Amino acid sequence: MDPSPSPSPAPAASRGASDASLRWGILRRALLSRSSSSSAPGPHIANYFYALSYINLLLTFVFSLAEGTSNEQQNKDDSNVSRKASRGFNLLEYQLLPISQLTNSLGNSLNEDDLECQKDVCACYKLPGGGSSKLNLVFRREDSLELNDIEASNRYNIDTTGLVCCWPSEEVLAYYCINHSDMFRSKKVLELGSGYGLAGLVIAASTNADEVVISDGNPQVVDYIQKNIHINAETFGETKVKSMRLHWDKEQPSEMFNTFDIIVASDCTFFKQFHQSLAQVVKSLLKHSATSQAIFLSPKRGDSLDKFLEIITENGLCFELIENYDPTVWNLHKKYEAVDDRAWPNYDEEHCYPLLVTIKFFSE
Repeated sequence: MDPSPSPSPAPAASRGASDASLRWGILRRALLSRSSSSSAPGPHIANYFYALSYINLLLTFVFSLAEGTSNEQQNKDDSNVSRKASRGFNLLEYQLLPISQLTNSLGNSLNEDDLECQKDVCACYKLPGGGSSKLNLVFRREDSLELNDIEASNRYNIDTTGLVCCWPSEEVLAYYCINHSDMFRSKKVLELGSGYGLAGLVIAASTNADEVVISDGNPQVVDYIQKNIHINAETFGETKVKSMRLHWDKEQPSEMFNTFDIIVASDCTFFKQFHQSLAQVVKSLLKHSATSQAIFLSPKRGDSLDKFLEIITENGLCFELIENYDPTVWNLHKKYEAVDDRAWPNYDEEHCYPLLVTIKFFSE
C-alpha cells in the first residue's frame, strides 16, 4: 500500500469535465469492443442490442453534459434530461420542417433520395436584418445516432458530437457573426469543427464574405455540410462556399497555410487531447497579418478552456477573453442563471454559456 497521503480532490468543475472526457472514451471503446466480439459473420443480434443500449447511455451522457447536469441529478429527476436541440438561447427564429416539405419547395434541384428522410429533419431559419432571407439546415433527428456513427468515431479518431445536434455555442456564434457582419466583408473565412455548419452558412448568407470554408473532421458531418451548402446555394450571392474534411491531427495542405483572414469555431476546446493540434491549425492557417483573427466561442467546461488558452500562448499567439460581448446574450445568460427557467432547466454557466476568445498573431 502506498503510504503517501492521498492527493486532495480536484475542484468539482474541473473534475466533472475530466470525468466527462473519460466517460466518453470508455463508452466508445466498450461499445466497439462488444460489437466486434462475435466471430460470426455480419452483425450479431445480441451484440447489436447491447450496442444500442450503450448508444442510449452515450446519448444520455451527451445531453446531460450540454444541460450541465450530473449523473446524480439525472437519477433524481430523469425528466430533466432531454435533447439539447430543445435548449439554447433561441437567438435565431426557426421552424422545423419535414424533409418532404423541403424537397417540394426546392423543386428539381433536390430530391428525397439525396437525403435520409427517416433520419433527417430541416430547420428553416429566418435571418435577421429586415429582409426575407432564409437558411435551411438539415440535421439528424433526435433518436438517430447509430452504431456506425460510433464506429466511425473510432476509425477516424473524431468524436460524434457534430452529429448529435446544433449546440448552443454554435447558435451564439452565428448570432454574433450576424451582428458583426462588417468584419467579414470581402474576407476569406474558415469554420473549424462546424458540425452541421450553422455559423459558416450564416456568414456565407449574410456578411458578403469573399469565401467561406466550412470544415469538420467527421466525414459523415461533412456530408451534411455539403448538403446544406447545396440546399442554400441561392442564398449566398457572390460568396464562394465549400465544405472540407479537416482533421486537426492531420497535416494540412500547404496551399492553405497563411490563407484565412478569419477563423471561427464554437465549443471546440472541450477535448484536451486536441488542444495542441487545434492551436497549430489556427497558427498555420490564419493569415499572418495584424488584422487577421480567430474567433472562438466556448464555455469554460471545467478547466478545458483555460488549458487551451495556455496552449495558445505556448504557440506564440495572443488572445483576449471576453465574458460580456453581446447585451442580448448576456441578459439571457443572467436570466437563465438566476432562476429555474423551464426554457432551460439545469442551466449551468460552466457548460452552457460561451465566452468569446479572439486569437491573433500580434497583441494590440
